[in-house]
Parts: sequence; structure tokens; C-alpha cells
Amino acid sequence: MPKRALSAILVASALALAGCGGQGENVPAAAAVDASAPSRVEEWTLPPTLPGSASPSLSVTPDGRLLLGWTNSQKGRRHIFQFSSYAPDWGRWMHQMSTVAIGNRMFVNWADVPHLLATPDGALWAHWLQKSGDAPYAYDVVLSRSRDGGANWAPPVLAHDDGTRTEHGFVSMWAHGADALGMAWLDGRHTGGGHGGHDGAMTLRAAVFDASLARSGEVEIDPRVCDCCQTAVAMTARGPLLVYRGRGADEVRDILATRHDGSGWRPPAPVHVDGWVMPACPVNGPDVAARGEAAVVAWYTEAGGEPEVRAAASADAGDRFAAPVTIDAGPAVLGRVAVALDADQAWILWQREDAGGQSLWLSRRSPDLAVEHERIELARPRGEGRATGFPQLALAGGAAWVVWTDVADGTPNLKGVRIVRGR
Repeated sequence: MPKRALSAILVASALALAGCGGQGENVPAAAAVDASAPSRVEEWTLPPTLPGSASPSLSVTPDGRLLLGWTNSQKGRRHIFQFSSYAPDWGRWMHQMSTVAIGNRMFVNWADVPHLLATPDGALWAHWLQKSGDAPYAYDVVLSRSRDGGANWAPPVLAHDDGTRTEHGFVSMWAHGADALGMAWLDGRHTGGGHGGHDGAMTLRAAVFDASLARSGEVEIDPRVCDCCQTAVAMTARGPLLVYRGRGADEVRDILATRHDGSGWRPPAPVHVDGWVMPACPVNGPDVAARGEAAVVAWYTEAGGEPEVRAAASADAGDRFAAPVTIDAGPAVLGRVAVALDADQAWILWQREDAGGQSLWLSRRSPDLAVEHERIELARPRGEGRATGFPQLALAGGAAWVVWTDVADGTPNLKGVRIVRGR
């Protein structure tokens, strides 16, 4: 059977399942949930990947599938950007491993990873980084789109047209209507090729891309931001809510939020005035999740003199945030947060590292963050420092799904778990 035809059948099958609400093997049927009951953590068997696979991304499609992306890097071979899709209702991978892009010019970074997103029209979108020059931080964001479930991808286009051989990256994507994509990224066109803003400031920009990958509405959201921290976005009932780490003239590196209200981006405002003065980039950006007008942001800070993970909730789509809650604090806290939100609770994921190694933790709290229902050590990733990257979290099929980079004998690969709520 031709690859395109097989892909179309898989996509159609997934859509049909989503429509009929079928239950898969080992996937519990819907039932009343006691928020205070302990969860069950189960191994999530990931598709076979090549040794050297790392830097996962995880997103949920409009029809309820999970898109897992990763990069594979092996000495002497070209980098590969790959993905697979998982149907929670079936409890199975729809296909094992597909390739989005491969090439010598692909730029792979432990903190700035490629992402995948599906729009309501069924298209898949993917971005990654590509070298633009010989300087260490000369690279561009490129974007592609697939109309057939990832079997074929359009020739990639640049997300920006400044033509400078400077740093571009740390992308966030969201569906803009049924068939277009919104994208925000850090843009170093004013830095003159320097890293850390010595020759100019890193900026935050955004644009919209239509189904033919044509760019429109590009705008500079913030003229001075942290140079190498992740951005994050979540769709609220009032539009996309974008969060990122700012950079004040006095080197304050607090978390800022802005929302597109249909006509433009609102002026960025602090999620909370931490007042963390940091003369260098902490490479530790925020994450955000939303449901209707409820939103939760989590982030790392050292404003209090020691590492800390904080989170704050909003009831008005990010216009205002309540006072933050400390999720964890102390010398072992790495941050590297991820968040998710459903009707009953907020899920906050973060990493720690001490003399015993790294650990991956989950706090399950009330949507306003006031009550912690449960705190779980999910895993003890093998690897130290940057080697384990940033873990990923998503909600689908009545469960939470977590994936991270593990390291065995110096070689990275992916691991995952599923968290099923107590009943």
C-alpha cells in the first residue's frame, strides 16, 4: 500500500475513534473521580526509537491523539527530527516512527527543541532550527506543514525574513482558526550575532502562517527579553495567552504574559513581580496551560535567594494572576517545568537533582492551586545536568502523559509514564 494512502487510513481511523469514543486495551472507562484519591503511575511504552533520541515534544491533537516528537543525534550521522502519534482511546501507537526532517544543517540544542502541532483541519505543522552561518548562534527557525498525517512535508520556509545570521528560536505555536498557525519566537536580529545581548537586545516576535506557509501579521511583542529561555502559549476563551521570561534594563528576569485579543497583543505584564536579578540567561523558561478563562503559569526563579518553582492561577484568561504558590524550593530544584489543566485540577511537573541523582516530580492541585491533592515522584531519570533536557506533560484520554530523556551508558533515549487518577 502506498505510504500516503496508509497514512490517510490511519488518520481517518483515529478521527473515527475520537468520534465514537471507543475504549482501548487497558484504558479505563469514564467514571466519577475523587480528586483526593491517589493516582496510579504506569509505564507508557514508547515506540522503538534509535539510540541517541532525546529532546521530546508532546502535544494533543484536536481529535485527542498525542503527538510525540524527538530528535535523534548520533556521532558521524546527520540529525533527524522524527515523530509518532498515539491514540489513548485505543491504547496504541498509530505508527511507529516517521521522519519530518534530516540534514547536516539542523541545529540541535538541549533546551531549544522542535515542536509539532495539529490544526483543526487535520494538518500537521512542525518547526525546527537550521544553521544560517558558521557563528555558534547563527541559526533560523524553519517551518513545514503536512496535509497527509506526516507522510509528506512541504518544503520548509523561514519563519522570519530579517536575513541576519543571528539566533532565532524558542518557539511557541497555536492553532489560528481552522487551517492557519500562530507562532511566537525569540528573534536576535538586533544582537549583531552576539549571544547574551552584548550587541543588542533579543526580541519576542509573532506572526501567522496560512496553509501555503505564507507569513502575515508579523509583529514585535517585546523589544528586550531573556535571550535563551523557553516561551509557552495556551489557548484561552479570549485568545492565545503567551508567557516568557523578560529582561529589564536592570537585569530583572521575571515572567511576563500577553494575550492576543483578536486585534493585537496586549501590553506584556508580569505574572508576578519576583524581582529576580540575573546577569545571565538562566535557560529555564515558564509553561502555561488554560481551559476556558482559567489559566495556570509555572516557572523557575531564584528571587528568594535559592532555586524555587512557583505557580500562579488566573480566572480571567491571564488579565490578572493571583499571588504565586511555592511548589518546591531548595538547592536541589532544577525547575524545567511543565503544566496542564483540566476541569478538576492543575498538574505541575518539575525536576530536581541532588547527590542521589535526578528525580521527576508531579504536583496535582486544585485549579486555583490552593489545595495540593497529591505529590508524586514519577521517576528517577538517569543522567546529570543538561543531559535529561526538559520533560513534557500532556492530558488526553482521561490520563496525564509524561515523557523525558533518559541516559544509559552515555546514550540518551526516551522514557514515559501514564498517570491515571484515583477513582
